[in-house]
Amino acid sequence: MDINLPAAKADMLHRQLEDRGIHDPRVLAAMAKVPRERFLAERQRGEAYADRAVPIDCGQTISQPYIVGLMTQALRLSGSETVLEVGTGSGYQAAVLAELAREVISIERHPPLSAQAAARLAALEYRNVTLVVGDGTLGWAARAPYDRIIVAAMAAEVPSPLFAQLVEGGILVIPIGDRDCQILQAVGKVHGAPQVTELSACRFVPLVGAEGWSEDGLSHGRPDA
Repeated sequence: MDINLPAAKADMLHRQLEDRGIHDPRVLAAMAKVPRERFLAERQRGEAYADRAVPIDCGQTISQPYIVGLMTQALRLSGSETVLEVGTGSGYQAAVLAELAREVISIERHPPLSAQAAARLAALEYRNVTLVVGDGTLGWAARAPYDRIIVAAMAAEVPSPLFAQLVEGGILVIPIGDRDCQILQAVGKVHGAPQVTELSACRFVPLVGAEGWSEDGLSHGRPDA
């Protein structure tokens, strides 16, 4: 059955976002503008505005629209910021950020995903996004510090390189926990120390890298819970 994408998007904005407390008008406008279906394979485009995460290549996902809205709203973007995104994935979150920030640096450990995202962002004429292939747990020191950092994968704790690359007064949004229990956190940097606000329970894929989970399910040498 064919899906009416404009109607599905309108329903997403009202029922999934506004009714659940996503109230920042700039975030709502950005998510209304970005065509989420363009960040999925052709066969999946009917699922673009469904109230769930959708699997993509390399065992990753494009996050549920509500989670994208919640994480983006928590960044409190005014338009002047440089944002580091860890986990480019499909490129959808980067496009939303590009509507709201001055510059976006997005790092992805899977080269095929980064290449796909680059093609999609270029086709939509986003010119304020720089894509990098690398270990996102280490951040990207070449362009640090960042006004905001958003992490689209679950960590046992905030990777220290990411917090070090956040400006004083900046905000880092990240899911913290283990594979079974995660809490989305907004971590402010206040006098050099973390100030944590818990946002919501959530479920993300693991953040794999030198300062995160390893491929065999270990984090910092500890067994996966």
